[in-house]
Order: sequence, then structure tokens, then C-alpha cells
Amino acid sequence: MATRFASPRFLALAGTVVLWASAFPAIRVGVDGLGLAALSFLRLALAAVALAVAAPFGRVRTPRRRDLPLIAVCGLTGMTAYQLLLNWGEVHVAAGTASLLIAVAPVFSLLLGSVLLAEPLTRTIVAGSVIALAGTAVVTLADGVSGFTAASLVVLAAAVVQGVYHCATKPLLRRYTGLEVATYAMVAGTVFALPLAPATVPAVVRAPADALVAVAFLGLLPSALGFVIWGHAVARLPLAVSTAALYLVPPVALAVSFLWLGEVPGVVELLGGVVVVAGVVLINRRPDRPAPGPAARSRAGGALTGTGARSGDHGSPAGGHGGTALLGDGRGETTPLGDGRTEAGPVDRR
Repeated sequence: MATRFASPRFLALAGTVVLWASAFPAIRVGVDGLGLAALSFLRLALAAVALAVAAPFGRVRTPRRRDLPLIAVCGLTGMTAYQLLLNWGEVHVAAGTASLLIAVAPVFSLLLGSVLLAEPLTRTIVAGSVIALAGTAVVTLADGVSGFTAASLVVLAAAVVQGVYHCATKPLLRRYTGLEVATYAMVAGTVFALPLAPATVPAVVRAPADALVAVAFLGLLPSALGFVIWGHAVARLPLAVSTAALYLVPPVALAVSFLWLGEVPGVVELLGGVVVVAGVVLINRRPDRPAPGPAARSRAGGALTGTGARSGDHGSPAGGHGGTALLGDGRGETTPLGDGRTEAGPVDRR
């Protein structure tokens, strides 16, 4: 278990959680000093430039023409629309509360993944999602029904478009690396945000130093680096596992918001955060596999000699639904699915 969570893919998920959780208080600082339009455009533009500089070193390829529509969807939803909606919502919603509302994004990802990508939606995944959403509701309504204001609905809309982004990147990540997908989407999102550029220059001139530091942090770390390591993780893990990890963003955001902004969560909010984590644990829970019987051992032996099961099945610790075990196929790395299968895809060995 310790080795599993120390693997590069799980470390990438952990880094994504910390970076994206830190973005919520940074947005609050940035939007206060720069305004909605300038913060949204600058964050996207800085991230796009950083990724463009890294592109030659990462050997980023030119995308295929047939993938441009899907790249445009990723840029419009996960970058432009998400930034505008979340930044707008945080004008009136506390950073910690905003992070809890965004926590519903994995639910949309899982639903879309089950319909469009044929990924399994098991009872365990559904139950874990319901529990995690219940924890989100507890924190959101900690101060009463006034938590659901118009600004809260705007943040919920940001969660919807982020869920679309998470699902839309999955097919692209079968053909491109995480760096490539992040670069394509960020550049596309910046193009869609160009109408915001005229308001940026005067806002930067009069912005305080802390707002400028906040937008630089947002563009270079949560946006540029965050989306790259997220792409690395989601390309190598089932959609259910990778998106479920995002339920951990709210508790981390509450802690960062306390340290950065002095926002103090109440007892009810903390209890809600515990419920959210419980949902994540349930989604990632794998049932113990019984010891193989004589027939299974016979098949395994046949696979090694080429007379039993398919060569793609030998030495394969099949994971349960929502698990992360990989099936070896003699060719190296594979991309796992949540039901113990793997899907064919390019292996990034660069």
C-alpha cells in the first residue's frame, strides 16, 4: 500500500491537490486587487507562456487537425469558462466555501465518463460520491441556507465546466502527453479570453503587489504545473480514482485559507471535510481478492508457457472496481481502467 501511494502517478495527484487547493485563497487576493477580467486573462496568459517555453524541451507535437475541436472544448470549458466563473464567484464567496462547491466536479466527470467513455460506475463509486457530496453540503450550509447565494450558483457552474474538462481530456491523453494536452488547452483558453485583454493593462498599473504575486503564483503553479501533473496522473489512472482525489481539495483549501487569509472554519465545516475524505476513501476502496484456486493457478501457469490464457493476462493483479492495479501485457506501461482492464494507448517514455 505504501509503495502504491508513493508511485509517481499518486504523487502527481497529491501535487495537484495541494496546488489547486492553494489557488482558492490566491484567487481571493488576486480578484480583490486586479478585478475579474484582468485576473482571468493574466492567469491564463502566464500559464500559456510558461507552457509554450517548456514545449520544445518536452517535445510537444503539433496536434492533429481532427483533435482541434476537442482541444477547443477543453480550452473553453476547463480554462476560460472555469476561470471566469470561479473568479466571479469568489468576489462574494469565501475561498474555503468555493473549494467545497467545486468539489462536485468529479461527480460530473464520473457521470460523463460512464456515458461517453464507457468507464464503470459501480455501487461503491456512487456511494462514495454521495457521501462526499453530503460532506460538501454540510460545509456549504454550515452557516444556514444563506450559503446558496447567486454567487454560490456561479461557483457551481464552474464545477460543471471543470467536470466537462476532466472528461474531455481523457481521449486526448491516450494520444498525447500530459504536457501536450495542458499546453493545447491553455493556449486555446487564452485565445478565448482575448476579449478580456484591454482591461488588463490599467488593472495591472494600479494593482497592489500582493495581487501581482498572487496572479504570478496562479499562472505558473496551479495552472501551468498543476494541469501538467494532473494530465500525467489521469492518463495512468482510472477516471474514477483520479477525479475522486479532487475531493481532497476542499479540506486542504480550508487549511491553506486559514494560514493565508485567516479564514477560520467552524466545527461543522471541519466535520463536513471529514465526511468528504470518507467518501474519497470509499471510492478508492478495493475488495480483498481471495487466494487463487487450483484452476486459477493452472491458468496462470499456462499463461507463462503460452498454452493458457492470453499473453496479455499473465502476471496481472486485477484490481477491483475503482482500483488502480495494472495488468501487464509484456509491452510495458498500460493505461488502467477502473474494472481491472487496460486500454491501449501510447506510452510516454521521453
